[in-house]
Amino acid sequence: MNQSDLFAANPDPLDIELPGGALRYWPRLIAAPSAEQWLAVLMEQVAWEQSDIVIAGRRLKIPRLNAWYGDAGADYQYSGRQFKAISWLPVLLEIRKVVEAAVGHNFNSALLNLYRDGRDSVDWHSDDEPELGENPLIASLSLGAVRPFQLRHKTRKELSMRTLELEPGSLLLMSGALQHHWRHRLPKLATVVGPRVNVTFRNVVYSQPKSAVVG
Repeated sequence: MNQSDLFAANPDPLDIELPGGALRYWPRLIAAPSAEQWLAVLMEQVAWEQSDIVIAGRRLKIPRLNAWYGDAGADYQYSGRQFKAISWLPVLLEIRKVVEAAVGHNFNSALLNLYRDGRDSVDWHSDDEPELGENPLIASLSLGAVRPFQLRHKTRKELSMRTLELEPGSLLLMSGALQHHWRHRLPKLATVVGPRVNVTFRNVVYSQPKSAVVG
C-alpha cells in the first residue's frame, strides 16, 4: 500500500489538557479506505482469543477478544495472566510504521482488542504494569465502530469524567504521568454497533538485555 494513500485530509493532532497527564488525539489520521481494509484483515488474520483474568481472586472471561504481538521477548503480564508475544503480522508491521511516524516514537509490542458489538467492553483500569516502565507511552489506533473512551481521575473527585468519541482511523496517544493519575474504560453500549478493533502500541521494558532473550 502506498504510504501517501494512508493519511486522511486532516492528520493534525489535538492536545487535550488533563491535570497530571498528557493526551493527544488525531481524529482522522488514517483515510477511510485504508482503515476499513486494515479492520477486515485484522479481524481475519489475528490469533484472537477470549482471555481469562483474575479479579478479586476470581478467574473470569474478559468481555472482548484480544491478542498480544511484539518483538521476541516482549512479554506482558496483567491481572494474573502472562501474554507471550506472537511474531508480528505483515499488516501490523505496516500499521506500526504509520503510527511510529505520527508520534515520533518506536514501539516493540501491541495489545489488540476486538469489541464484537456493544456488549463487549473494558472496565476502569490504568496501564501501569511494571513491564511498561515509569511513564508509559501508549498509542491506540481505532478501527471500525465509533465507541466512547472515558477517563476519570483516581483521587480528585471534583474533576469531571472526560469522554472522547474514538472515530475509525483515529489515533489516541497517552503519555506522561497519565497512568499514575487517571483510569480509563470503554463502556458497554445499549445501542447496536458493529465491531471495533483497537491496536494499542506499547514498549515493554526488558528485564534482561534484548540480545539475551530467547524467542
